[in-house]
Amino acid sequence: MSFAIFKTGGKQYKVQASEILKIEKLELSKDNKIEFNEILAYGDKKNVELGFPLIKGAKIEAELIKNSKERTVLVFKKRRRKNSRKKYGHRQPFTLIRINKIFSKDGKILASAEKKTEKTLKVIKEGEKKKTIIKKKK
Repeated sequence: MSFAIFKTGGKQYKVQASEILKIEKLELSKDNKIEFNEILAYGDKKNVELGFPLIKGAKIEAELIKNSKERTVLVFKKRRRKNSRKKYGHRQPFTLIRINKIFSKDGKILASAEKKTEKTLKVIKEGEKKKTIIKKKK
């Protein structure tokens, strides 16, 4: 299993082909192909290629699944004995991507994703909507 470590949005991610990943928001429309050129390392169990700091020519090809926002995080600030309270929420935007191919520095394909299966589609659907149903007792 080949892997690659790349940098985007100020963070580093270790990925494999056909992996679904949640990263910082990218300003792109749905079903676009994305290329990540800031590859720090790639390899498999036997051989690992490290960059200093980046590997020139290596890239990762991915497809954008969706842009969305995280669940609301409530922020509550209070100053005691001052009657000062402030409550607001924050929803962090993110982008959901699927890794399709990992290329080496000389352009060879190290790993490529399998075709979309029901399992990967199920993971995507679970990430899209999570609703809580509350039933009242009579």
